[in-house]
Amino acid sequence: MTHEAAGVPPTRNDDDRQDDDRPAEPQQPAPEAAASAGDAAPRPEARLAKAVQAAEQALIEFEIAVETFRVEVENFSRLHHQKLGPMYARLDELDAQIAEARAARTGDPEDLRKAKEARDIVMPMPGVDELFHDWMDGDGLSPEASAMLTEQPVRPPKRVRPSEEARKLYRELARKAHPDLAQDEPERERRDEFITRVNAAYGRGDVELLKELAAEWAAGPAQPLAPLSESEELYARLEWLSRRKELLTVLAKELEEGAIGSMLRMAPDDPDQLLEDIGEQLLGEVSRREAELAELVQ
Repeated sequence: MTHEAAGVPPTRNDDDRQDDDRPAEPQQPAPEAAASAGDAAPRPEARLAKAVQAAEQALIEFEIAVETFRVEVENFSRLHHQKLGPMYARLDELDAQIAEARAARTGDPEDLRKAKEARDIVMPMPGVDELFHDWMDGDGLSPEASAMLTEQPVRPPKRVRPSEEARKLYRELARKAHPDLAQDEPERERRDEFITRVNAAYGRGDVELLKELAAEWAAGPAQPLAPLSESEELYARLEWLSRRKELLTVLAKELEEGAIGSMLRMAPDDPDQLLEDIGEQLLGEVSRREAELAELVQ
C-alpha cells in the first residue's frame, strides 16, 4: 500500500526515490571541452615520423638522379672510347712517327729521347682490347677503326643513354623497391639484391628485362607497414639519412667534375652530336700530323 492510499502525503525521500526510477539523461560535454579535445596537438613522435618519411623520399629521389647520371657517364665514357679511341691512337702513332723522323734527321740526343718517349706511349700493353672494346688490338687498329678513319661506313655503337621507356621503368622500380625503405636487415638485403639487377638492366637499356623485374617485384611480398619507433630511433634514422646524402653529394660532384661528366654537361640533350663534333676535330688533327710527317720523310 502506498503513502497516498494510506492518506499520508509523500515525503522528499519519496520524490527522490521516484526520480531514481527515471532513465538517466545523457550528459552533453561543455562546448569548451569539445573544442579542447578537437585541438589536441599531435605527439612529437608523430611529427618526427613525418619528417623521417619526407627525408627518406627526398633521399630516394636524389639517389635516382645520381644513379641516372652515373649510368649516362658510364655509357658516354664507353661510347667515347669506342668512337674516338681509334683517333686518339692514330694521333699517338703519328706523334711517335714524327718524333722518330725528326730524330733520324737531326741525330740530336734530346730528339732521340723524345722519340723513344713517344714510341713508348703507343707500345702494345695488356688489356688494350678491353679498354677500346675491340676497336684496337695488339697489332694495331681493328677493321672497324680503320674504316672510321678512312670515312667508310661502320656499324654504329650503342646509344649513349637508355631510352625514355627504360628510364621510366627504372624510376618506378627504384621508388618501389629502394633499400632505404626496408624496416629490417633481411628486407634490406632482399631489396639490395633486386636493385642491383635493376641497375644492371637499366645500364644496358634493357627494357624487356626491366619489365620482367617490375612483374617480379609486383608478385613478391609486400613491404610491411611497421609502426614507427620512439623519438630516439627516429633521430638516429634522420642522422643516417643525412650521412647518406652527404656521401651521394660527394659522388655526384665527382661525376660532374670528371672529364666525361664535364663533356656531358656541355651537351646534355644531344651527347651523340658532341662526339661527332669532337671526332671531326680529331680527324682534322690526324690530317695535319700526316702532312707534317710527309714533309719530314721526303
